[in-house]
Amino acid sequence: MIIWLASYPKSGNTWLRSLLASYYFSDDGTFDFDLLKKIDAYPSVAYFKKYKDNFSDPASTSRYWISEQENINKDNKVRFFKTHNAMVKINGNSFTNENNALAAIHIVRDPRNVITSIANHFLISQEEAFDFLITENKGLIQKVNNRYLGFNALCSWKFHEKSWSECNKFPVLTIKYEDFQKEVLKTFEKVINFISNVTKSKNLINLDKAKKSIESCNFEKLSKLENEKGFDEAVMSQANNKKIKFFNLGIKNNFQNLLKKELIYKANVSFRNQLKKYKYE
Repeated sequence: MIIWLASYPKSGNTWLRSLLASYYFSDDGTFDFDLLKKIDAYPSVAYFKKYKDNFSDPASTSRYWISEQENINKDNKVRFFKTHNAMVKINGNSFTNENNALAAIHIVRDPRNVITSIANHFLISQEEAFDFLITENKGLIQKVNNRYLGFNALCSWKFHEKSWSECNKFPVLTIKYEDFQKEVLKTFEKVINFISNVTKSKNLINLDKAKKSIESCNFEKLSKLENEKGFDEAVMSQANNKKIKFFNLGIKNNFQNLLKKELIYKANVSFRNQLKKYKYE
């Protein structure tokens, strides 16, 4: 069964995956990028390229969302999967269901900081990044040999947040990216205990290993590791065909210092209810 690590892009998913990978898949909590291979992304090209379909429509892989999860779950093992997909139906096809998902850990981040991070990540303007977040039918699309094999249905930031935080098909733990920043050990303990509960594990949390995972996955070390070894998930710049640094801003990404005043106002209006819900005001 699948435990989803669900988030809108640039909301801390990679940090959570790194922590979980170092805690569950290393001997002593020491992190390396190779460990991230233990936590795959879904939906992604690898799961749909075997099909003969033309996949001429960006959302056409959605018809295989559930059947591919059924294939994944044939051995009845518990697996983590990263996803940026909203908990949504596309063309009548549900992204996931209670038969394939054991639980989800949903990471949410102040949308005003998501705007600046999206702008930095994709090398687009802040105005374009704001539009990215409010576009209702937004998706991440990857085309391979004229076939749309990669498709994540993001939808708008507001829809995405609600689709996961209010999901009642299976247990969902919603955590704030900012809580990881302020109280990383307490928040990580909460995540591990949630995983133990849904998997019915009797193993107590290994605090020494959790602390080692936290120490080896801090932003400075991840950024240094990217400088030394590169990072496969960093996107290519269309301007110079070079990879854009993934671990770039970190705690420097503070919308109050980076985001234009008129966009702060627009974001405060657009995301008013969510800012209040998560005490981001």
